[in-house]
Amino acid sequence: MKRVYLLAVLAIVVAAALGIAVAKHSGYVLISYGSFRYQSGLWAALGGLIGLVLGLWLLRYLVGLVLSSTGAVNPWSRRNRRRRTRIAVEQGQLDLAEGRWASAQRHLHRAAEAERQPLLYYLGAARAANELGRTEDSDTLLERALERQPQAELAVALTHAQLQMDRGDGDGALETLLAMHERHPHNGQVLRLLQRLYLERGDWSALIRLLPELRKGKVLPASELADLEQRAWGHNLNLAATRGDDAPAARQALELAWQQLTSAQRQEPQLVLAYAEQLRQVGAQGEAEKALREALKRQYESHLARLYGLVRGDDPARQLQTAEGWLKTHPQDPSLLLTLGRLSLQNRLWGKARDYLESSLRLERNPETCAELARLLASLGEVERSNQLFQEGLGLLDERLLALPLPDGVRA
Repeated sequence: MKRVYLLAVLAIVVAAALGIAVAKHSGYVLISYGSFRYQSGLWAALGGLIGLVLGLWLLRYLVGLVLSSTGAVNPWSRRNRRRRTRIAVEQGQLDLAEGRWASAQRHLHRAAEAERQPLLYYLGAARAANELGRTEDSDTLLERALERQPQAELAVALTHAQLQMDRGDGDGALETLLAMHERHPHNGQVLRLLQRLYLERGDWSALIRLLPELRKGKVLPASELADLEQRAWGHNLNLAATRGDDAPAARQALELAWQQLTSAQRQEPQLVLAYAEQLRQVGAQGEAEKALREALKRQYESHLARLYGLVRGDDPARQLQTAEGWLKTHPQDPSLLLTLGRLSLQNRLWGKARDYLESSLRLERNPETCAELARLLASLGEVERSNQLFQEGLGLLDERLLALPLPDGVRA
């Protein structure tokens, strides 16, 4: 309240001083230009000038108020353009996440054209177009993204490769990734996509060449990389035996692939298994038996023991004796008992073969064991038991067969 009184007193004082000044010094203003002539008192001129300034300020304020109010309803105003872009971004991202591809492509494309940093919106629109099968639209959107943000070449190329892989264009994806690998050799995502593509295409040789870069770049977890290495080298060994025109050439190719492995890899059970199996396939039975025997001597593995019964070594009796030595420490391994049964058959020890096969079957109902024992029993004249085992083995081999309909007479 005191402040109001003070301001009122001050205003009265100023007005009184101004009145005295006007009364004592009326002043005179003359403006003449050509035929134009204006004359007035000083204070009247000053009052007019102040009124003109206040009028211009008021006009500017009113114009701004009108424009801002009409901007709320004017569809072409900057305010509405920003609002439409924001709505397009939000709706497009929601559509993309929920799989409404056509709407997502439309909204994200609109947002990308309006934004100064449009990369993510172009990439989303390209993905939506790809999901709709509109591959040309997808590629065009990616080209537009690269045109607007050329510094994002790698991001655009990675998205392009991913979309090419999704649409089944492995050759196109490979071309894109190899170009990026040349320009960005240490990029983890490029290496990861190359690894995935080689795996999908079954290009084991290329995957093996990529393994050192995957290891150096720590692109995959150590356990996953180790599994991938075993798988790649195992498939490479399997393919090596098919590269020769005849058995000697195939065996030479297989040996070359085996020697490419490190010493540690040549002791991996899965790789030994693949190597021995291919040796068996190309007729190098003695070498296969030796490789399996040495691997089992280092570390016993049930799947190696099973394959040991399928190879024919140079000395069948010694092979049986070797396998029986493993039985002392692994008496409950059904695969080893199956192998012992098979090796006994090789040595024509029918009774021992039957005992081993029966023991294996008691531990595990296996179709291979059923088949081996059924063959032996058929040869020994036990036809009824042999037929039962053949039927059991067939059922174990594929239990889905039991669900298939059969004629009433056969079922009975």
